[in-house]
Amino acid sequence: MDATLNDAAAFFRVLGDATRLAVIARLARSDERLIGLSTAIKQPAETVAAALADLQSAGLVVSRASDVHPGEMYYHLDLDQMQNRYLTAGRLIHPALVQAITGVEEETVRRTKPRVLFLCTHNSARSQMAEGILRTFSRGEIEAFSAGSQPDSVHPLAIETMDGMNVDIRNQRSKHYNELIDQTFDYVITVCDRAREACPVFPGAKDTIHWSIPDPAAVEDEMERRRAFHQAATILATRIRYLQILIEREQREQAVMR
Repeated sequence: MDATLNDAAAFFRVLGDATRLAVIARLARSDERLIGLSTAIKQPAETVAAALADLQSAGLVVSRASDVHPGEMYYHLDLDQMQNRYLTAGRLIHPALVQAITGVEEETVRRTKPRVLFLCTHNSARSQMAEGILRTFSRGEIEAFSAGSQPDSVHPLAIETMDGMNVDIRNQRSKHYNELIDQTFDYVITVCDRAREACPVFPGAKDTIHWSIPDPAAVEDEMERRRAFHQAATILATRIRYLQILIEREQREQAVMR
């Protein structure tokens, strides 16, 4: 049998379990530790751990050690891998399915701009890059902000890395989240583990999301630090691309219901 068929069959088998699907759906929105994931999907920790092991073996879920909780891992869905496997499987069934999935842009509806706040500890690297990337990708149709619990100046390598992606963050500044605490945001996204622990409650937020991304500024070797900034920017760009699709779809659905 063709290897592509075998891979598609394996993909469908992985999806053919309610717990694994619940894990995928949760991780598609936010990174989680085992205990948080267990609570979110209302399944025993050992059941969730088994589902995570299956999804990691399938290459759909990856993990990294928590910066705050020793011995614990943060899990996240590899969105690009998920999309590639999903589209490949659909193409095998019928080529038109892929076109139907990826193809027709829905009519743009005039609506209030959604507001997204990115938080990290120093508001100098990850959250600054995330703010700039989302603003650029959305062409200003999504309002992007960033702040931190211990703000520092914007890291020069964050500016340099963004220049390489044609994203200009030179006019952005670091700020404490207290400057924004009275404002309303649709999505509040923490991009470092410490910020997740210290993040205040922003009333009115539709969703609070966590992305567990290593701090590139913490890397000591200069060459490795540059590489770490590039990796962090690539991760952020991928996640923001999917976030933008999610936000725009939710906006359209809300407009239809009005």
